[in-house]
Amino acid sequence: MRTSTNLMLITMVAALGGLLFGYDTAVVAGAAESLQVYFHLSPAELGFGASSALIGCVIGAIIAGGLSTKYGRKGTLLMAAAAFFVSAVGTAMPFPFESFVFFRIVGGIGVGIASMVSPMFIAEIAPPKKRGALVSCNQFAIIFGMLLIYFVNYGIALMGDDAWLHSIGWRWMFASGVVPAALFLGLLLFIPDTPRWLAMKGRESEAKDLLRQINKGKDIDEQWQEIEQSLTSTSKEKVSIRKAGFAGVLFIGIALSVLQQITGINVFLYYAPVIFKSLASSGTDVAMFETILVGAVNLLFTVIAIFTVDKFGRKPLMMVGAAIMSLSMFAIGTAAYLDAVSGYLVVFVLGYIAAFALSLGPVTWVLLSEIFPNKVRAKALSIAVFAQWVANYLVSQTFPMMNAKSSYVYQAYHGGFPFWLYGAFGIVTIFFVAKWVPETKGKSLEELEQIWERKPQATSPSYQASLGK
Repeated sequence: MRTSTNLMLITMVAALGGLLFGYDTAVVAGAAESLQVYFHLSPAELGFGASSALIGCVIGAIIAGGLSTKYGRKGTLLMAAAAFFVSAVGTAMPFPFESFVFFRIVGGIGVGIASMVSPMFIAEIAPPKKRGALVSCNQFAIIFGMLLIYFVNYGIALMGDDAWLHSIGWRWMFASGVVPAALFLGLLLFIPDTPRWLAMKGRESEAKDLLRQINKGKDIDEQWQEIEQSLTSTSKEKVSIRKAGFAGVLFIGIALSVLQQITGINVFLYYAPVIFKSLASSGTDVAMFETILVGAVNLLFTVIAIFTVDKFGRKPLMMVGAAIMSLSMFAIGTAAYLDAVSGYLVVFVLGYIAAFALSLGPVTWVLLSEIFPNKVRAKALSIAVFAQWVANYLVSQTFPMMNAKSSYVYQAYHGGFPFWLYGAFGIVTIFFVAKWVPETKGKSLEELEQIWERKPQATSPSYQASLGK
């Protein structure tokens, strides 16, 4: 994949927002048990402590659209970087539990902003034929951030016994986020904003110069005309997401966001050590090592997705991945129900992670970053990502409650119910993608915009099905 140096450097810096997204959300995986012991938390309180950052994510996602339109994609990412830094310092020094929750929410605001703006930033600078791979780099950065914090957590866990980890070690896990946050903040100062945002703000000469830099040796006239036509149409009429055609694509974006979460991925990303300890009676160090294995598989298959999403398309990867995820969840749930849990279940966990990393993980973000029209992209993407974080919060909050041995659900189904539930949503995902999601491979953002402006057929099932052929 030949890509200009400038384009790759800008992509890598923007993707650091994804790295911090993964780092900040997954740090709790190594600290969950310590938080429960240190603060004497009930299962419901643990769920709230682990998922409190998601409250901030919801806030960050819903304000990111307005911020990125007003202050630019770059300016908004700077705000996210500052939130990451403050959160890393604050969560390492809490006195009451409420202090910890407050700073986790601050970090969550940064995550919510970065989760929306980083892929949008990359999509707006990427050429159509490379957009899938470049936006998938953001997902690679998310997973790399998760894998990085898994190693950091594992290293910290080896520094002392469980008593030390529960009293002091977990603080070092959260404090470690200062380093990547400072790096992200510094590097952002050296990159430009996106050509499409510059064009939106009437800074046409800057936008054209940037297009030339990231498309060296290529004629940008046609691309510029498409951008100009897309943006100037807003001056002729007031554009609303509720306008016929745009409501349909917003529904698709929201559904993709929610399905990515309710198929259960964050149960493993947030609670992996706890799950491994319960499935195979592992010790803390072994469970954290197995968590690193989860991160490594996640990263490997995300790399495979980067090199296949522009070759095979979005829909095939989504459907095949969702099928494997569903089968893996049903296997884990059935083993738990039959009380046949053992180390072999790690294979099904890794199979689920691999399938997610090849499909719903990166491809959902690719689709979200490209399906919305230029003039409503920031607002629509903000709403879709808001829905994603709400779904994430609900899953993260309810899993510890369903998985608690004292709960009715656990006693009735021996811990199998939540995994069956996530598997069922995997089947829903297959049918939804097959019927409603268009194939976007190889199309410019402006070409995709025309899909939703074709009325009244744009939102009909038959027309949607034809797009994927």
